[in-house]
Amino acid sequence: MKHYDYIFAGAGLSALMTVYDMALSGKFLDKSILLLDENPKKTNDRTWCFWEKPNGKFDAIVSKKWKKALFANDNFRRILDLDRYEYKMISGLDFYNFVFREILLHTNIEFLNQKVNSISEKDNLVFIETASGIFTCTKLLNSIYSPKLALSQRQFPVLQQHFIGWKIKTEQKIFNPDLPTFMDFSIPQNGNTRFMYVLPTSENEALIEYTLFSKDLLPEKEYEKAIEDYIEKLGILSYEILEKEHGKIPMTSYQFWHNNTKNILNIGSSGGWTKASTGYTFKNTINKSKALIEFLQHENDFRKFHKTNKFWHYDLLLLDILNDKNHLGSAIFSSMFKTGNPALIFKFLDEETSFFEDLKIILKCPKRLFINALLNRIFKKHPAETIK
Repeated sequence: MKHYDYIFAGAGLSALMTVYDMALSGKFLDKSILLLDENPKKTNDRTWCFWEKPNGKFDAIVSKKWKKALFANDNFRRILDLDRYEYKMISGLDFYNFVFREILLHTNIEFLNQKVNSISEKDNLVFIETASGIFTCTKLLNSIYSPKLALSQRQFPVLQQHFIGWKIKTEQKIFNPDLPTFMDFSIPQNGNTRFMYVLPTSENEALIEYTLFSKDLLPEKEYEKAIEDYIEKLGILSYEILEKEHGKIPMTSYQFWHNNTKNILNIGSSGGWTKASTGYTFKNTINKSKALIEFLQHENDFRKFHKTNKFWHYDLLLLDILNDKNHLGSAIFSSMFKTGNPALIFKFLDEETSFFEDLKIILKCPKRLFINALLNRIFKKHPAETIK
């Protein structure tokens, strides 16, 4: 058995970003680090989008950025001026290559293309079994998501952001490359929260995604039929599909961090790093990774890492509403974006607002819905209950 100071089970966004930050910090040169993942990270399997101010740490691999975005529903269309923010897009393969170029320069960091079969603890050591054998470590950071943990309780609702996207090339010059569609709710909702998401990279190329915030996945044909209908609605007569992507991201305020131990830390979606109310992950992971690097230099007990803030409670109320009345998602998001300050909304979603700024956003939302959700929480309409 080979021993490491740190092992990362899974090499997704959170693991790669944390190892990248460890490498750049220069604080872990005397620590042995192993990344384990069955995926070799050689394909462009996803696209990350996020908003931040200019000159971000990953700007070198941002393939497109925008200063404005469109929000739409059946009743209005609004071009959002992002003010001091930029909406940025990074392709998965560009991110993987960028990170691996850096971490493979460090002889104390290894990557093994192997599946993690089991994890156990004994005598202050963590044991990780793969097909080729067993590794041990002092500290394990696990990003392999297991939906069973969240689904085995009823105290916190569990929704999903699930989507299929097509990157298409058209014969016509149909897109405005300076204006992405952030959310377009002017499509049939069918009892859910459903919207289209369009990221144009030129006048005749764009990524078009059909996205839902709901409990259950759809048959693949239903996503693709919705994309086809939307393409027709845009007036596109002829197009070629260049790439396809699909995904599902947990949206829940379930307290994943209660599963942390002194020596095992759950990170990424497995640790509740995904923004529960939106499913956005990239910016949250930048912030969480930075905090984790600081923590590792001063603390030894992973149970101390997580800190709950006011935004966790805000997200919980929204998810309670969408869990009980999923068809109201369009109305809630529309109420925020119809007259709200877009830059302030994005600052709020980034969890950087003061309480006074929070109120400016919250008061734009349907008040009765959120008051009822709060009262239901106070009077325990959503009790802790284990599914047998």
